[in-house]
Amino acid sequence: MTYTPFMMEGAERQSRFLITCDHATNRVPPDLGGTLGLPDEDMARHIAYDVGAAGVSRALAVELGAPVVMANFSRLVIDPNRGADDPTLLMKLYDGTIIPGNRHADAAEKARRIAAYWQPYHDALEGLAARRDDTVIVAIHSFTPRLRGRRPRPWHVGILHAWDARLSDPLIERLEVEPDLVVGRNEPYPGHLPGDAIDLHALRHGRANTLIEIRQDLIRDEAAQVIWGKRLAPMLVSALEKVSD
Repeated sequence: MTYTPFMMEGAERQSRFLITCDHATNRVPPDLGGTLGLPDEDMARHIAYDVGAAGVSRALAVELGAPVVMANFSRLVIDPNRGADDPTLLMKLYDGTIIPGNRHADAAEKARRIAAYWQPYHDALEGLAARRDDTVIVAIHSFTPRLRGRRPRPWHVGILHAWDARLSDPLIERLEVEPDLVVGRNEPYPGHLPGDAIDLHALRHGRANTLIEIRQDLIRDEAAQVIWGKRLAPMLVSALEKVSD
């Protein structure tokens, strides 16, 4: 089976929504030998991908009748949610773990990985986004229950946004009425990095957008991922009804 640096499902679906998942997989492409020299237990960690995010993305896309596009390479290969000039685009040390396969990566190797993986993913994402004048981008991510394994994170879900909060504001309002959820605004991460995927494909084009972070212990298995996809879909529809383009 031929390797492609992105996974796309439901390209024929006609919803305004476009679901994206930058950190969908821990896969290392075949031309890198399928490994970065890390043991399996490290590749199963958050340093390599967003646990559960791909399953939520797929389920949400089905519920909304929307296309979904997901990066098909680990963030350790090159991070699709960083700008091409971001110093954290290709990490040699991540959360205290040395990445052997990146240790000797020079500027030429970084440029090669941008061209081979990062750019095709972003081209595919933009191709889907540009099909409509009213595309709404929803990015799905996940976060660990504890910061660096120590400090508990109380939020079940976080909504991240930059200056364009026209979709995020009503979505947060809708989530906050759920009695079982602790909701964070721009938690557990800041809502904007220059050159990140939302910046490139939403903010610079005036597209309504939001980034949803779900705590990983809530979406570890397929059943839970489907539940969250079904739960978020009507909330997003309701929030979009309050958006004026």
